Amino acid sequence: MKMPLEQNKFAKVSEKDVTQAILGEYLKELSDHIESDAVVIGGGPSGLICARDLAREGKKVVLIEANNYLGGGFWLGGYLMNPVTFRAPSDKVLTEIGIPFRQCGEGLFVANGPHACSKLIVSSCEAGVCILNMTKFDDVVIRNDKVEGVVINWTPVGALPRAITCVDPIAIETGVVIDATGHDAVVVGSLQKRSIIEPKGFGAMDVETSEDAVVENTKEVYPGLIVTGMAVSTMFGLPRMGPTFGGMLMSGKRAAVIASRILDNNSGQSPSSGA
Repeated sequence: MKMPLEQNKFAKVSEKDVTQAILGEYLKELSDHIESDAVVIGGGPSGLICARDLAREGKKVVLIEANNYLGGGFWLGGYLMNPVTFRAPSDKVLTEIGIPFRQCGEGLFVANGPHACSKLIVSSCEAGVCILNMTKFDDVVIRNDKVEGVVINWTPVGALPRAITCVDPIAIETGVVIDATGHDAVVVGSLQKRSIIEPKGFGAMDVETSEDAVVENTKEVYPGLIVTGMAVSTMFGLPRMGPTFGGMLMSGKRAAVIASRILDNNSGQSPSSGA
């Protein structure tokens, strides 16, 4: 049934109302997550599914993404083409998220990149993940030989000339940090600068070796810091995997399990518990 045209008028709302709605909601969400159970740095496939799984367990999760969009390289397959590939058993994760896919060979599956990425983003949002995009990781907070928080700033601040800007960052505290920043492994890099850990750098492409190795080596590399996805490859000198994403998803899920165990073991000490 069609509505008369005169009933389609927008509500009476002024510019100040729009501004107040944006500021109020953003600042409330940020304030509510200054203390959290987990902070995931990087909103690619491994970071998104890690954050989603933790949030679905009832954990308070913040995801930091430097870009204005989520998904990382998950929007496209190789060579700027939309099909993205997955190897068994990661098809079970696609089914869990509700991503349509089809089989292209023994143990090989393909999905549409934009569709798959959109479904994963929606799934993470619906799980209750707090997403701070256009926000860049600056540093870690270390106390008692443990990562207990992250230092963040607006992404555009990094593009300003150093001579004319002095914009101090802010910090948020957390029970565990997950580095899901891909090959750059920026959280790992912040500890490398202090000679705390020494990443080996990622190797040449080898799909079969890489995916198993990345999942198996997804782990806590320093108290309070877990690596997932291609940050694992950079940390341990593993081969890269190219435009296939099963290892990313499985690594993210493994990171969530490890993070959950750490949080449960330290349940009386995590920042969000009020300790």
